[in-house]
Formats: sequence, structure tokens, C-alpha cells
Amino acid sequence: MTRRRERAQQPVGTRRAAREFVFRVLFEADRGDMPLQAVFTRAEGAMREGDDTFPQLGSDALEFAEQLVRGLERSRAEIDDVLHRTIRGWTFDQMAQTDLNVLRLATYELMYTPEPHPPVIESAVRIARKFGGDDSGRFVNGVLAGLSRNLRGDAGSEG
Repeated sequence: MTRRRERAQQPVGTRRAAREFVFRVLFEADRGDMPLQAVFTRAEGAMREGDDTFPQLGSDALEFAEQLVRGLERSRAEIDDVLHRTIRGWTFDQMAQTDLNVLRLATYELMYTPEPHPPVIESAVRIARKFGGDDSGRFVNGVLAGLSRNLRGDAGSEG
């Protein structure tokens, strides 16, 4: 029954599924100290071969995932800099790798895409709850809510 339900949900065309896919790629790349694009390419191949480690993404979701990976690769230093300035009381070494990678992904979207902030934050919190510890959702939500306020404040002060 579970297998049938999993098949019925695939391929997934949602941005949320694409974000989860990219989170898994980002986590694996960091854990293995491998290039993000190489892990994405391998994960995409595994997904196409029916490996159920990764959700089966529809073409639009896969394209969105690829845009996120390219952007994360290009903007990683700026994203980490913003997170260092935003997160109080924690260093990257002290944080759960799950939480850090969820924050990196969401921070990229908040800073560099036209995506509305509330759904980006909601997706990040869901991923953090699914893959992280007991307090991951609350932690990620707090960091991203503060970052979102700061970003909107910066944009508002320019005009």
C-alpha cells in the first residue's frame, strides 16, 4: 500500500519537492566534500533510474531545482556571509548540518529569487522538521523570519 501511494505521488512538479531534492543534494555534497553540481547530476541520474532516495521531479520542478543548484554554487560565499551575520550565538560548526543546509537553500531564495518569502520559509521549516532535530523547525523559522524582515527593510530603504 505504501509503495502504491509513493508511485501515485510521482513525478512531483512542485517547488517544495524541488527544494527538498536540492536540500538532499546540498547535504550530500557537504557531507562528502564534493562539488554541488556533480552531486546534482548524479542525483538526477539516480532519480531518472527510479532510485527512490530522491523524489521523482517533473520537468518544471527539475528545472527549478537546477536553477537553485546553480545559484547556490555561484552565491555560496555571500549566503554564508549573510548567515554568519544573521545567526546569533551559533557558529556553523556548532549547528546541525541539516539546519545549516536548509538555511543556505532558503537564504539563496530569499536573497536572489523573486519567490515570495512566506512560502520559501514554510518550505524550509517543513524540510527542517522532516530531516532535522526536534527544534530544527523553530530554529530555521526564527532565523529566516529575521532575515526576511531585514531584507524587506533593506529593499524598503532604497526607494
